[in-house]
Amino acid sequence: MTPQEIEALFTRESGEFLFARWGRPIAPIVFGVEDETLSVVKGAFEALAALSGHKLAETDAELGSNCMVFFFRDWAELPQVPGLDGLLPGLADLVARLEAEGANQYRVFRFDAEGAIKAAFVFLRMDKALSRLPAEELALAQVAQVFLLWSEGAFRDRSPLAVAGDTIILRPEVAGLIRAGYDPVLPSVARDPAHALRLFARMEPAL
Repeated sequence: MTPQEIEALFTRESGEFLFARWGRPIAPIVFGVEDETLSVVKGAFEALAALSGHKLAETDAELGSNCMVFFFRDWAELPQVPGLDGLLPGLADLVARLEAEGANQYRVFRFDAEGAIKAAFVFLRMDKALSRLPAEELALAQVAQVFLLWSEGAFRDRSPLAVAGDTIILRPEVAGLIRAGYDPVLPSVARDPAHALRLFARMEPAL
């Protein structure tokens, strides 16, 4: 992966370069799945935490749970979730737009005063396409996409996952980039495209 390719992964559709990682431990909670799938999603968080060196927590002092993952069948279910409209102002308009687009997934981030990630909301409408995916594959891909603030189109044309034998893994360059992004020497937030060079210099093949 070249510095230019890394830069593109964090360049917004507006043309702005913006890198951000979590500035606090991630305290995830999952809604709408059975215990078997719940353990798979938690396993994905644990795997990414081990890869990045970033901590997980049972609770967040400010928000309780700061990374919420919702599985559901219809976008119309979201406004019925108690308190969700308070966490996400404009939820009704967002749901209407996602329904009109036929979207099956959406992620929303919240940031602290410095611009580091402090909360994330992952919405997965389990249509035929998502329902066909093995739980391990779906969970790993989604968790990888909330560990850093990727650009809107970072994985639009290519999944962050790869196949190694019979196992689904993160693509080595994606894993290496996540690990580099959490180097404690680097800032949690960067708006200068030169940050891509710093990430490039720290990338190693993932084990």
